[in-house]
Amino acid sequence: MRHLPIAAILSVMLGSCANQSPLIDPKACSANILAVQIMGSGGPIADDHRGGTGNIVWVDGKARVVVDAGPGSFIRHGEAGVDFRDHIAILLTHYHGDHVGGLPGLLNNGSFAGRRNNLLVAGPKGSDLFPSTSELLAAFVGEQGALRYLSSYLKEGGPHPKLIIRDIEYDRDYMQVVHRKDDVDIDAIPVHHLSIPALAYVVRTKGKRLLFAGDQSFLSDTFEQATRNGQPDIMFMHNAISMAEGQPRGLHRDGVSIGEAAQSAGAKKLVLTHHMQRALNDKDAVLAAIRENFEGPLEFADDLSCYELIK
Repeated sequence: MRHLPIAAILSVMLGSCANQSPLIDPKACSANILAVQIMGSGGPIADDHRGGTGNIVWVDGKARVVVDAGPGSFIRHGEAGVDFRDHIAILLTHYHGDHVGGLPGLLNNGSFAGRRNNLLVAGPKGSDLFPSTSELLAAFVGEQGALRYLSSYLKEGGPHPKLIIRDIEYDRDYMQVVHRKDDVDIDAIPVHHLSIPALAYVVRTKGKRLLFAGDQSFLSDTFEQATRNGQPDIMFMHNAISMAEGQPRGLHRDGVSIGEAAQSAGAKKLVLTHHMQRALNDKDAVLAAIRENFEGPLEFADDLSCYELIK
């Protein structure tokens, strides 16, 4: 039996734990004028190496926009060299744990950053079953919240930057303005995700258009109307269900529907993320279904994958 050197054994063990390609450089995105990095490419079940859903838009080497913050975001932000002081907005698509479970950790981390300027946090308005963005933040860091020692995030003049919270209507049939400064434009689009208040986001900067579709079903008519022929340079879409019968199509798009949405939007590139094993195990069928309607470039994301738009 051949004996491996200790260093090689450790390398194999560490690589197995991370289960990430050795070709992925965690800090690669920060070297670009414009890029998007996947901070978590997984879903709600802890069954592989993937963190919960999260993304960052890097602009001029700074992590400017955070889109969702699922469990694992804290680790990925550290690996990528994210600086909390650089954020102009944290955008939340909806309030399932795999999309916001890492937010308290990111705010706790941010309390050590020495940031002084305000920070926008935007997400959907609440319903009878789900909190609004302001209610979610109050539950996390309010004066009666779970992490009440961070309550100065919701006050003026405290040791932490004040969070400017935006509760966005999710029952409108049009795109809504979220942000218009810092050379970054952000709009929100209501989407259908069963009975869960949910949004998609369009981020425009440096002459490029990014579309974060969030979690949505084929019933997202407003999304398709608002994005039709918008020609996003990259469209980020969830890969959560297989092509089998009995899948929760009232929650998520299957491959056929993903392809239809990407084709309708005129996406220049489609990136699949928010993977669940039922979809990954049916990868060939999902891909074939997407290709029924969308023929453009397509990639399956991993944690820390970097998508460069302007180098």
